[in-house]
Amino acid sequence: MDFEPTGKMQEIQARLTAFMEAHVYPAESTFARHFAKTKTPFRTPDFYEDLKQEARAAGLWNLFRPRAHGGTLTNLEYAPLAEIMGRVWWAPEIFNCNAPDTGNMETLMLYGTEAQKARWLEPLLAGEIRSGFAMTEPDVASSDATNIRTAIRRDGEDYVVTGRKWYTTGGMRDSCAVFIVMGKSDPDNPDRHRQQSMILVPRDAPGVNILRHVTTFGYSDAPFGEAEIEFDEVRVPAENLMLGEGRGFEIAQGRLGPGRIHHCMRLVGAAQRALELVLDRVETRETFGRKLGQHQSVREDIARSWCEIEQARLLTLKAAAKIDCEGAKAARDMISAIKIVAPTMAQTVIDRAIQIHGGAGLTQDTPLAELFNYARQTRLVDGPDQVHMMALGRHLVRAHHEGRG
Repeated sequence: MDFEPTGKMQEIQARLTAFMEAHVYPAESTFARHFAKTKTPFRTPDFYEDLKQEARAAGLWNLFRPRAHGGTLTNLEYAPLAEIMGRVWWAPEIFNCNAPDTGNMETLMLYGTEAQKARWLEPLLAGEIRSGFAMTEPDVASSDATNIRTAIRRDGEDYVVTGRKWYTTGGMRDSCAVFIVMGKSDPDNPDRHRQQSMILVPRDAPGVNILRHVTTFGYSDAPFGEAEIEFDEVRVPAENLMLGEGRGFEIAQGRLGPGRIHHCMRLVGAAQRALELVLDRVETRETFGRKLGQHQSVREDIARSWCEIEQARLLTLKAAAKIDCEGAKAARDMISAIKIVAPTMAQTVIDRAIQIHGGAGLTQDTPLAELFNYARQTRLVDGPDQVHMMALGRHLVRAHHEGRG
């Protein structure tokens, strides 16, 4: 299997890398200073919007957009670009390629009506609004999504949404205009995977109450923000339902496959950057009369990290290629595998980098601590490790014994 980029892809990767070097890396200190002192952390700052306009002008906008829906790149072609963007945790939005908006846009592309696309998809593609994906709940074990309790009840020409969600990324920001909400529309259905539906809920609808901002390891994730939200008898038109009643799991599976590729490649980029910071560090610091890079334990950490990054990168590229060739359903084992491997790999590599940087690695003086936070989050995002291991193990056992039969 050949993962060498074509001439076209080499050119796009070079342009994206040059943009990161010219505009994004120099803005990291500006970003940190702004969000350390601002009183409006969830309002997108002007310099951030300026960077987006620069990216659009450079032809680096909506790179994630699937080829089947007006884009130009396959999953395999996009994956290395996600890696480059992932080197700075907030950079993907500069190119309109950030979660959860990419997943929400793909959901609307796949399952939205023409009216839903006109109202929500087009402004999202233009970067005029942001969105949230409201699935996880604080009062149940959401790793089993059949546990969710939020109710989606039909009432005449409307649906009424009642429940509580949290970790709704992007829900805090003032530009968030809509949530895709997963809830139970048919709780008594004997098929547990046909009880759920997804519906579009405007953020400004009466009864949508932002209860609090949830931080992770003390990081605010501004300007995105993880919101805890109460949906208190929120009434929305029936045409806001997506695909049909009882099809929430079907939508979720279609939504999450490519999104996991994006997350995993961003994490490969985060780990690669951590390793490069280590390679710089070990040549500038000395302990016990030798440069850090001359200590055997440090060399071993560098070697292990390089191997683990390369393994995760190749596995993720293989998963992306399989989605392109056979579809997300056929690639589900590969998708589970990368979701098991990549976040833990990134967490481990970044942790080694923090250790080698000493106290500085824990501070805002390097990007390592926030990259670690992102990697640790992603071991839960889009399904925790244990769920993917359970699903992959079950399928491998079944396939093995069916093959013998």
